[in-house]
Amino acid sequence: MNTSIFIARRYLLSSKKMHAVNIISGISMLGVLIGTAAMIILLSVFNGLEKVIVSLNSNFSPDLKIEARVGKTFDPRTTFFVNLHHDDRLFSYTEELQDKVVIQYRDKTYIGRIKGVSDDFLKNKRLDSAIIEGQFTLHANGEPAAVIGVIVHNNLMINVGNTDFPMQVFSPRRGKVNSINPGDEFITKTIYPSGVFSIQQEDDDMMIVPIEFTRQLFEQPDEVSSIDINLKKGVDVSALQDELQDKLGKNFTVKTRQQQNTALYRTLSYEKWAMFMILAFVVVIAAFNIIGSLTILVIDKRKDIAILTSLGAGKSLIQGIFFFEGLMISVIGCLVGIVLGWVFCILQQTYGMIPVQGMSVPNNAYPIALKGSDFVMVFFTVMAIAVIASAISARLSVKGLDDIKQDL
Repeated sequence: MNTSIFIARRYLLSSKKMHAVNIISGISMLGVLIGTAAMIILLSVFNGLEKVIVSLNSNFSPDLKIEARVGKTFDPRTTFFVNLHHDDRLFSYTEELQDKVVIQYRDKTYIGRIKGVSDDFLKNKRLDSAIIEGQFTLHANGEPAAVIGVIVHNNLMINVGNTDFPMQVFSPRRGKVNSINPGDEFITKTIYPSGVFSIQQEDDDMMIVPIEFTRQLFEQPDEVSSIDINLKKGVDVSALQDELQDKLGKNFTVKTRQQQNTALYRTLSYEKWAMFMILAFVVVIAAFNIIGSLTILVIDKRKDIAILTSLGAGKSLIQGIFFFEGLMISVIGCLVGIVLGWVFCILQQTYGMIPVQGMSVPNNAYPIALKGSDFVMVFFTVMAIAVIASAISARLSVKGLDDIKQDL
């Protein structure tokens, strides 16, 4: 065994009396332990929240979205789109037509978005998970029905169960209108709400209706705003995206789910890294305790250092003792912290000890998602900080070495 490691281990584990040095070393180890466990727990919680948010968002975001590069709408009746509709790799093929409209309910008015969808939209079995009131249906009693976002619901104070007052939807006429009555410049249609959904703020100002409703409202009997495609399991999304983009050419864009929601994914990534840096700073503060404890240890072991140097030990050996001492404190604290963090996450996943309100999650518990990459990242981050702190302490240990010899 390396002499420096042997002596460092003796200093750390073989003390017969509880000195201030041991207490400070224990506090340093505890600081690293808590910081490491906090990093594991909070990163796992964030992974769980991210998974829930992305899952909810994927209810409305398809695997691939085809849109016109120029203009709001395009004609989907071409041979290419007809053949694509019957492609065996597709789970669903949804035509969409959406735009901004004025929505009125009784004496309240709101400017929001309306999205008309074809029947394949309802193939998504996860839509009900976004419903907070009513049900996700686009037809009721043989008539079109609307599923509205929670922002629309709250602004208009809509009573979903009340069939006495329908919602009125206004859209400007496409053609030129010569009329004294301003109302003639708008197409007005009525529809009853069937449910209220909540996904994220960007989508919650929208109402979803059958596409036939929006075709009549916008006077566009054939064109669509986009074509949403969901794929069967096992189909390579990136490969199909490249294939479709190559065939469609520069007049269309084909976007994956992540490309459709770049702001959401970017925000989640930035928040995770910001949180990681804050927690890493906590570990840095704990590392200062290691420097302090090793500095006191150097003072406490002045005679030992002098004896070792008299026996021929060089500066590298002395530095090695205190370097490995700090490293051992950090390794033990880090490994125990990782284990405790992992145990807490498993218990939270199993028993849901900490509840969360206002989010559709199993057992109303904070979601947890463990990732092996997070454990590796935390370990190496803590070790890098520990190496730097231990190296600083080791360099301080040989300062004034000649004075220590003279004291002996």
